[in-house]
Amino acid sequence: MITNETITYRKMTLDDIDRILVIEEEAFPVPWTREAFEHEMTTNLYSHYIVAETEAKEIVGYCGMWIVMDESHITNVAVLERMRGLKIGEGLMREAIRVVLEQDVVLMTLEVRVTNDIAKNLYYKLGFQDGGIRKKYYTDTQEDALVMWVEFK
Repeated sequence: MITNETITYRKMTLDDIDRILVIEEEAFPVPWTREAFEHEMTTNLYSHYIVAETEAKEIVGYCGMWIVMDESHITNVAVLERMRGLKIGEGLMREAIRVVLEQDVVLMTLEVRVTNDIAKNLYYKLGFQDGGIRKKYYTDTQEDALVMWVEFK
């Protein structure tokens, strides 16, 4: 049985993309492509990605964000389905917050499906607040997104 204590968090590398794509395709109806992740890792100077890894070196989750000046935008967070409920998503978000605080970020924001109560509850737990609605944000279902944000200073 995997526990949160056996999970470590580290910066994502290009070698991680194959495993990230498996998680991405399992987690999202419209997954990002290999090219999108390669662009994030090699060209986008603002992107920072974190992976969650077991003691056996299996990548079981990841979190991506952009850091621009003193603001951060979470682009995606996903955990392997069989590993959900073990607080790995929370660990990824806490690690993302640790990273941005080291860079003097004062505001973090994200979008979440209005129906994703599990994710919204995690974000509330971490201090995020409701910021507004982006109508028909998700192209697969035309579902609205709840914009959430947290201030650190």
